[in-house]
Formats: sequence, structure tokens, C-alpha cells
Amino acid sequence: MCETLAGLKQAVSAFAARFDAALVPPTQLSQVLSDAGTIEKTFAHIAAACAARMAGGGSVREAVTGLARASGTSFSEASRALEAAKQIEAQPEVAQAVRSGELSRQQAGLVAGAVANNPASAPQLLELARGASMRELADESLRARSASPGGEARRQALHASRLLRYYTGTDGAFNLHARGTPEQGALVMAALRPLADKIFQAARKQGRRDRPEAYTWDALVELATSGGGGGHGTPRAEVMVRVDHSALLRGYPVDGEVCDMPGFGTTTVEAVRDMIATGDPVLKAIVTQGKNVIGVVHMRRRPNAYQKSALDWLFPTCAATGCGTRCCFLETDHREDWARTHITMLELLDRLCCYHHRLKTTKGWALVEGSGKRDFVPPEDPRHPRYGKGPRASGASANEGCHDDGEAASASAVGDKADTARGRDVAGAGGKSGQPPGGRYVDAALAASSISVAVTSTTVRTLAAPLALTASAAPAAVMLSG
Repeated sequence: MCETLAGLKQAVSAFAARFDAALVPPTQLSQVLSDAGTIEKTFAHIAAACAARMAGGGSVREAVTGLARASGTSFSEASRALEAAKQIEAQPEVAQAVRSGELSRQQAGLVAGAVANNPASAPQLLELARGASMRELADESLRARSASPGGEARRQALHASRLLRYYTGTDGAFNLHARGTPEQGALVMAALRPLADKIFQAARKQGRRDRPEAYTWDALVELATSGGGGGHGTPRAEVMVRVDHSALLRGYPVDGEVCDMPGFGTTTVEAVRDMIATGDPVLKAIVTQGKNVIGVVHMRRRPNAYQKSALDWLFPTCAATGCGTRCCFLETDHREDWARTHITMLELLDRLCCYHHRLKTTKGWALVEGSGKRDFVPPEDPRHPRYGKGPRASGASANEGCHDDGEAASASAVGDKADTARGRDVAGAGGKSGQPPGGRYVDAALAASSISVAVTSTTVRTLAAPLALTASAAPAAVMLSG
């Protein structure tokens, strides 16, 4: 048994020299991968802890340089690891998870930074780190930081650190690196999105298929070369904000409350109020008192504008557990085939990334029953929805459970503008099969209080039950437009 680091190093080196992955039985590959990852994370913590001890003696630069060279990372990454190691010393729960190899160096940095500002968030973040993606953990860590005092001061610090750099990559490509506050990032992307949608439509007509990121780059080039985005024909930029009603009234969020910009990160109530005051860009805000948003049926294939806003609120990332793909690159998915139901209902819509969308389309994978973020399972999994459909499942066709083509988020602004109508009479009992009997449907995102209003600079229009907007009946879903 090795009792020193030198002995462990020698033993590990000897094991690696004779290890051949081709000889590992396929059934054991996952376990070997997990064990190797745990060992790597454990030793990374030992190196960071030693560097923190060196820094404690006053030699911070030497500690950062030594850690960067020993681990083969950049100075900035080594500096972040050093800072996390210092914070972990005062966080017993996080320290235990790190020593047992549960957290990587990057995960430890996110968790330790959040716990330093909000100690009560440790159990939740450690549990999330076990199965969530890095993107999801980063978002939740930011949310935990925002739930502590000093959110506006952090926002000002972010603004002070703003930058835009460019460099040439090793392959000769031009690269941009930018940094700013979440609301500034949302403004930039809101200006690019309509142009990217227009470019996407033109490419589709020509039979070209590119990645959403490619269309966004083309939009940036067009914005730069057109002198501001194409003049009067360019739609006004729209920015989505999610904020709890109580946080909006209080001025800051507390644990469990939300104030963020889907796809960009957390922001402050003060920043939201500033955007409302200026009226530019158009601000679409979902103001909630809970996590449940209830949609109303309409008869077109694509979700309308209000349903899209609700989906952005419900799915800031891919609905599959462990996937952190942001809302900008997600596709809208019908749980029940639209060709059979002929309805688009918010409760029956999810957002999936291209990878999980393809698995569902070609391999029959599906989200388990429920709503929001949940497990994505193969057809043979007993939790697969097809096992809960009762007698109809046994006679289902080969296409049963398959969804329609989904709407690429890169073309989210493209669609039938008529879907934004406030209400619509639909077919009566003699209409198409699968459609509900007659009545009036309101194309809006609703929530528990059954209130949805559109607020403009001059008017207030009630789109659902005309209940008084009082403190006792606060809106659960509000659309704010500048």
C-alpha cells in the first residue's frame, strides 16, 4: 500500500504504462471512466490545496505559476482554482465533497464562490453538481449569489470589467471575446436575433443548412456592414426577463426567487427597472408568483408569441436533465404529434437541444412524464411515456410518440404573425376531429391567478379574466412592452 504521494505517483504511472483501453470489457468502461475521473478530481484538489498553502505564505504569484505549470493550465484558470481552494477551507460541506472526488476544479470554483456569498445554498448546489451540466451549475451558482445582499454592487463590478478583445486562432480564424453585464449581452443578442432569423430563412430557401451559431455570426457581420442593422425595416430588439413579483416589489430576490435573463444569466431588479424606464429595447417580462405557467390552446402548428415567451421562461436550458444548452439553441417539441391533435398547447410543449431532439426523432427517446427539467430516457426504459399510455400504447403505430419537426430557436422570430391575435373563434362540434368544441381561446401565457395583461406606454389591455390588479390579486404572468 502506498502511503506517500511519491509512492502513489509511481504506482499510477506503472498502472498507466500497462493500461490498454481496448482490453477493458465494454460493460466496465463506464465504471473505469468514473473511477479515473474521481482520481483526477481528487489529485487536482490536492494540488490546489498545496498552492493555497504557498499563497498563504505571501507568495501568491509563485503559487499561481506553480499550479499552472504543474496542472498544464493557464494562469487565469490556476488563479481561479487557488481562490476556490482558499474559500473551501472555511466550507466543511464543500471540502468533504472535494476530497472525495465529487467535484472537479471548475465545479468546486462555482460552488465555493456561491457558498462564500450565500452559505445556505451549499446543500442544493452540491446535489445539483452530481448530475447537472456545468452550464446549469453555473446558472444556479449565479442565482445563489444574487439571493444575497450586494447584487447591485456586483452588477457595477461586472460593468467595470467590460471588455471586447479579438485575436487570431491557431487555425487562422478571427476570434472575438467579449464581456459585460447580462443585460448588455441580452441587448446585443436581441439586436442580432432578427437579422439571424432573416438570414436563416434565406438560407433555407436556397437549400443551405448551417449551425445557428453560423447565422448569428452572419448577423453580426451584417449589423457591422449595414451601419446599424438595415434601417426602418429592422424590427425593434426584444429582451426577455424573468422576475418574481415579490422580488420586483422588494427590489431584490431572495432564496427560491428568480430575476434573470434566459440565456444570459442573473440580473438585478434595478437593471430591469432601468430598461422599463427607457422603453428601448422592447422588454418582455414574465412576472410570476410560482413556477407553473398554464397555456391556452390554439390551432396552429407553431407556438404563438405569448407561448414562446412562456417557453423561454420555463426552459432557459434544454429540458433533458444534465444538458445545459441555452434557450437560444433549442427547438420546440410537441409531446403529442401535432398532425394527430391539431392543437398547440403550452402544457404539451417542451424545449430540446438539437442532440436530444434528434434522439427523440430517430431513436425513440423521450422525456419522462412531468414538466420542466426531467430525465430523457431510451424506449426500453420503464419510465418512457409509451408505457403510461394505457391500452392505446399496444396498438400504436411506428410513428406514435414521434414529434413534428420542431421549431429551431435560430428562427424563433419567424412564424405566422397572425398567431399573436388576442383571441380566436375556433371550429364548433362539427370541426376537425381532435379539436376541442366551439368557444373562444385566448392566445396568451396564463398562470394560477388567470391574469395576463399587456402593458404598453399608453394602454393596459386585459387579455384574460378581467380581475383587478391589486396587491391581493397580483398578476402571475405579465407581458411588459416598451
